Amino acid sequence: MNPEAAARILFDAALKGIYFPPELQGQLTVEEGYRTQHGMLALHRAAGEEQAGWKIGATAPAIRSLLNTKEPVAGYLLASRGFSSGLSFSFAELIAPNVEAELCFTLGRPLKGPGVTAAQAREAVAGMAPALEIVELRGNLAKDLGLGIADDVSQWGWVTGPELRPVPRDLVLGDVNMQLVRNGSVEVESVGRDVIDDQFESIAWLANKLATLGASLRAGQRVMAGSFNAPIAIQRGDRWEARFPGVGTVAARFD
Repeated sequence: MNPEAAARILFDAALKGIYFPPELQGQLTVEEGYRTQHGMLALHRAAGEEQAGWKIGATAPAIRSLLNTKEPVAGYLLASRGFSSGLSFSFAELIAPNVEAELCFTLGRPLKGPGVTAAQAREAVAGMAPALEIVELRGNLAKDLGLGIADDVSQWGWVTGPELRPVPRDLVLGDVNMQLVRNGSVEVESVGRDVIDDQFESIAWLANKLATLGASLRAGQRVMAGSFNAPIAIQRGDRWEARFPGVGTVAARFD
């Protein structure tokens, strides 16, 4: 299907609260999904939105296996969907919301593929912050990955805590520990190397992937570099907190 036409169908359907519209189900390859996604981003910009950066998903082997893909997936972040730690969100306005604990990186210099390496990605990063990604399960990505990518890989919003700047030179991301806490009780505890790809490798992958789409990472953009946990359903009244010792803490409520 023509990605420009698909983007218009998806954008107009979303304005009506319709996601994964029937006429697009099973119609998009992964490559067409990315082209449609970038068409969606262009339509958001035309409507006055600003792009804040990018997100990377499927950065754990188990999730890639679930989605039947050999590489991560990527989507865009809108500035209007970026929030500061401690805010309260309306649960009723969300569609099957789930939470993921991540690290959000800020680029101090541009990265343009192809050929970007993890070492170059590390040098380009100016800071990082603890983050929560709020994803909406608007459709079945495992069943229709092309359309899931077009729909921005379930992105709804992203919440960040105080930024650590600069990133310590001796910080080993694989050693970073994460505790995800719901209403004061630890739901998940994990260590980076056990559950997620190296984030600098993921950022390098993103830069190289964007090059195939005629795009690049720009200085000042934020990158959500993958979740330390499988998505967990949010319940009304929840208070979620992601604790990254040595990095920081981020929190949000859903009332």
